[in-house]
Amino acid sequence: MIDFNEGRTIAIDKPLTWTSFQVVKKLRYLTKAKKVGHAGTLDPLATGLLIICTGKHTKQIAEHQGQMKEYTGTFKLGAITPSYDLETEETDHKPIDHITTEAIEQAKKVFIGEIQQKPPIFSAVKLKGERAYEKARRGEEVEIKAKTVLVEEFELTRVELPEVDFRIRCGKGTYIRSLARDLGKELGCGAHLTALRRTKIGEISVDDAHTVEQFEAMIKALKQA
Repeated sequence: MIDFNEGRTIAIDKPLTWTSFQVVKKLRYLTKAKKVGHAGTLDPLATGLLIICTGKHTKQIAEHQGQMKEYTGTFKLGAITPSYDLETEETDHKPIDHITTEAIEQAKKVFIGEIQQKPPIFSAVKLKGERAYEKARRGEEVEIKAKTVLVEEFELTRVELPEVDFRIRCGKGTYIRSLARDLGKELGCGAHLTALRRTKIGEISVDDAHTVEQFEAMIKALKQA
């Protein structure tokens, strides 16, 4: 049996609606490791690569978090939401008949390179010891300062309005939900994120990841061996 306390790095394909903490909790139970952590939170409505480190490998978490990340997903133009994704209801609907693929291609150029970005108020950013989303869900006013983030690549892979599919390669701390909001603002029609999948962290790909079910089956097989 593998001693996960000695240290292992595990690539998991996080399922939709699971929190990153739920994945950590599940793997702590399966591996019996005393120390288990993840390298970069994924929102419940996102899927894809979650790097889990156990035992001595938890010291490598910061290194993984600092790596470039790749995402694919979908923006919806013509409306905004308070959370910038599907967690909250659409508001402020605007026409998009005049929006062209060329206009979107032009607008996205503003968000390539080092940019200033405000994290969503519905996020895990800590404000005076409390998560921003906890304040936001209570209806409190939340003010988060903008920070510098790096967007290395921003590619449109499908434009069928109101939907726009994308592939983005970005640095630590970049919120794709905020990119959706900001792109919608740049276009003057509003936008929000409707699907998100993390496909890479550094050289580790989601193609090499286990689903939670696959990992559980592997642990059971090891115990029976």
